[in-house]
Formats: sequence, C-alpha cells, structure tokens
Amino acid sequence: MRETDVAVVGAGAAGLSLAHRLSGHLPGTRTPSVVLVDAPPGPLRPPSRTWCFWEGGRNRFEAAVTATWRTLRVRPPTGAAVTGDISPLRYKMIRSDDFEDLVAQDLARSPNVRRLVATVETVEDIRGGARIVLRTADGRSRLLYARWVFDSRPPGSLPAARTTLLQHFHGWFVRTARPAFDPGTAELMDFRTPQPHDGLSFGYVLPTGRHEALVEYTEFSPRVLTAHGYEAAVRHYAEDVLRLGDSEVIATETGVIPMTDGPMPRQVGQSVFRIGAAGGATRPSTGYTFAGLQRQTRAVAAALRRGQHPAPPPAHSARSRAMDAVLLRALASGRVDGPALFSRMFERVPMNRVLRFLDGGTHLVEDLSIGFHTPIGPMLRSALELPGLPRRPFDHP
Repeated sequence: MRETDVAVVGAGAAGLSLAHRLSGHLPGTRTPSVVLVDAPPGPLRPPSRTWCFWEGGRNRFEAAVTATWRTLRVRPPTGAAVTGDISPLRYKMIRSDDFEDLVAQDLARSPNVRRLVATVETVEDIRGGARIVLRTADGRSRLLYARWVFDSRPPGSLPAARTTLLQHFHGWFVRTARPAFDPGTAELMDFRTPQPHDGLSFGYVLPTGRHEALVEYTEFSPRVLTAHGYEAAVRHYAEDVLRLGDSEVIATETGVIPMTDGPMPRQVGQSVFRIGAAGGATRPSTGYTFAGLQRQTRAVAAALRRGQHPAPPPAHSARSRAMDAVLLRALASGRVDGPALFSRMFERVPMNRVLRFLDGGTHLVEDLSIGFHTPIGPMLRSALELPGLPRRPFDHP
C-alpha cells in the first residue's frame, strides 16, 4: 500500500530543509522517494518572515542569505553600548521568500521528490507505516500512504510546562531619507525600550545598507499585544529611540514564538514524527529555531539514507534545556532584571562565546564561567524551586 517512503507535512523551514536534504542521489546511500505536502494558499500557510542564526563558514542555503554581520552590539537601558567582533562566526539573516524560492528551484529538478498541494486532515499509524488523509484544492479527499511521516506543522496547543513565556515581535523593513545605519553592525539587543511589568523588551536592528534595515520591537512576556500596541511600540523605537527621521516602511513582519520548558514530543506514532519548532527545535531561552532544525533535519536525512530508524534527535542538549528552564523561571518570577542580566553577560563574556553558549556549543566549564556572570542567588533559588513546580497547560491568548 505504500505510495512513498517519506511524507513531509508542511513546507516551512523544517519541511523544506528535510525535503532538500533528501533530494537527489548520493553515492553509496539510499535514495528515498519523498512527497512534500504543502498547504494551499490561505491561512494555513505562514506569512513571510525572517530567520536569523550564526555560524562559521557557509551552509547549503547560503545563496538565500540576505545579509551577514561580523559585529554585534548590545545596548543596556542606560550607559555605554557593548560592541563585539564575533569572528569566526557570522550572524546571518534569511528571508523566507528567498529561502523558499531557492529550495523550490532545487526540488523541481529532483527526481525523487514531488510536491503536493493539499490540506492534511489526519495522520495515523497503520501497519508498516502511516496513512495521511488529504483534501486537495478542488475539495476532493485522497489518501497518501508513507513508511515515515515528518510533520512540521505548528502544534495545536503547547505542552504543559512549569514556565511558558512568549517571544512576540513586530518589525518594519524601513528605508530612510538620510544614511542612518551602519551596515557592518547589527543591534542584537537594545534595551532602551519601555520595559513591560511582567517581562522584558528590546529593539533589534538588522541593517542591509546605510539607508535600509529591519527595525523590530520584541517582548518576552506572557501575553501578546494588540495590533495597535505593536505599531506604537515600533514607532516609538524607530522615531524616539533611534531617531531615524523621514523613513518609509517597505514591509512588516509579526510573529509569536513560545519559550517553554514543556517537553515537545518528537515521536507521536510508530511511523510519525514532528520536526522543527513542533519537534522542539526552538531554543527555549532565545526563540532561535533555524540552527536547531538544521541539526534535526540533517540527522533525519542521514538516518534515512543509511536505512536506519529516523527518529529526530533533540535539537538542544539536556544541559542546555535545564539551564533554559532556570532562566525562564527566573525571568517569569521577576527575580532577575532581564535587561541587566543580558547586558552584563554580553559586557563580561566575549560575544563569540555567548553565541556559542546560546546555541549549545560550549562545554561545561565554559557554561559555569558564564553562569557566574548572572545573578547567582536568584538563579539558584529558581533552580531549587523547579522540581516542586507542577506543569500546567498554557492558557494565555
């Protein structure tokens, strides 16, 4: 009954990355047949968005990278900014439209990957694989049988957790009348924004030229803002903090990323797995996802080509997730001042090391040395409190 070896549900960053890694023949390995199921145009497709990450060297999607920066800046609420060279790393930005175009061109030439536009209604295990019930664009129902299914769609609800915050943001792609930006430096965190009473906020500036940049307002807090609230926050940051002067908004982006210590299940059936943000690729303490999902999809593709069981691995180590749980608890409880914590960390620790730490690339001794630059008392109290806290569903809008 099998129609394909692999079905990939969802054509976002994770789904496209996995399909791309499985496309074509690699000598000495298996070449699985793949069906990539993409939602039809409409609300099930995510809006255009921006993905950022850092790495040394190049990656398989380098042609889609919009801009890179070697220098990052963090600004505390008051006082001098901290600027650092992150070499040999580079901070990179990819816009989703460019990424999707690049992958679509490659997949169109692949002999073993085909795309199917349909709405997935159900995915269920059957003997020897899984069955997907689809609704095509003309309203007809059809079945797709696969040995393995990798579902990258956003989960319907978040898992029960001890702490859940939301990273929510609204950004403007602006063009200014005067040269207002340094294209060689990205503003990673600018804490000169009004701080919410139950979280933290910061500005974020990714310049692509002296007149062009993505200017964004971001919050870590339990609740999202209204559309008017986001517009007012970005306007305040652009006009009153950055003082950009005359400028034109070319495009916008808005998003919400859960930051939770709840476990995100990666296997939901004998032959059904979740990947990407749905499979725990998001780093709970930062909201960064792109690098984590690349690690996941790389491992899954390698296992499939070797004929091994393709369960997605954790995108982040157990030690990283434990540290994230402590930080989230400390922030949510109000025990630590978020802007002061991050500003101090970037001031006292080389930026290159902080970025490796945030992506799980440091060893235990480095982790401990970075931890000594955080408020030890509040962080220790949060760590001791965690084992006794119940996990509750996230019920905020």
